[in-house]
Amino acid sequence: MTGNDRVLAARILAEVAARVERALGDRLDARRDVPPRLMAAMRHSLEAGGKRLRPALCLVAGDAVGADRHTLLDAACALEMLHTFSLIHDDLPALDDDDWRRGRPSCHVAFDEATAILAGDGLLADAFGCLAHVDAAPARVLQAIRELADATGSQGMVAGQQRDIDGTGQPVTQADVEAIHAGKTAALLGASVAIGAILGGGSAAQVDALRHYGHALGMAFQAVDDVLDATGSRESLGKSPGKDAARQVPSLARVLGIDGARRRADEWAVLAIDAVAPFADLPAGAVLRGLVDLAVHRDR
Repeated sequence: MTGNDRVLAARILAEVAARVERALGDRLDARRDVPPRLMAAMRHSLEAGGKRLRPALCLVAGDAVGADRHTLLDAACALEMLHTFSLIHDDLPALDDDDWRRGRPSCHVAFDEATAILAGDGLLADAFGCLAHVDAAPARVLQAIRELADATGSQGMVAGQQRDIDGTGQPVTQADVEAIHAGKTAALLGASVAIGAILGGGSAAQVDALRHYGHALGMAFQAVDDVLDATGSRESLGKSPGKDAARQVPSLARVLGIDGARRRADEWAVLAIDAVAPFADLPAGAVLRGLVDLAVHRDR
């Protein structure tokens, strides 16, 4: 990994964020007969900014297998819709109970719990509808839908959230915490790159390599999140810090300490970079390596 990789990745991430935000606005504008309060709540969370990492991973994975980014834009939007659904529901009092997200009041604070639940539900369903509109071979669209469903449902993100609830306030091991991280974070990041490769016409080997990259990147990303929760501020994070320790939420910072969690993030980062060795000579390979650097060396 070089400094040039990081610079290139930061530029691509900014370009993708701007493009995806315009596309998300277009897709919301095209919705008809949505109750105004529901639409306002969806926009409040979806248009609040953020890294737009998952859409970027999808589009860069498409680059890696030779796809046209424009054809993958619906998939990139779908991933951001689904991620935003997860954040809205994560912040609810019954789950992580956070009043702040991306530097603004959480959806249930800005509106109310019932509307926040429905806004998340709407974005979840709309994400799959958006993904189904990708102009690709029907078999590949179906495969991408299945990939996203597996990453999101009772074997993926939802499973990780349940394990997180079960482990809160309980003795946990590193293996317990990493099982949570694999579901809550790594599953969707792995699916993001896999979907880009699937819809972009990638081979089975390319899809597998990119999925493994995304999983390892997700594990590194969440290890850093655990550190930032223990060391960051609300101004830098855009959400409430210190909550994991206060509630005894399972985290690597809790079981390994700050330095141990940072070392674990570095270990996962190496695995992510190794996974995309087949793309090392491509511009997309440099971007994928740079995204690892950005994910691990960040302050929010």
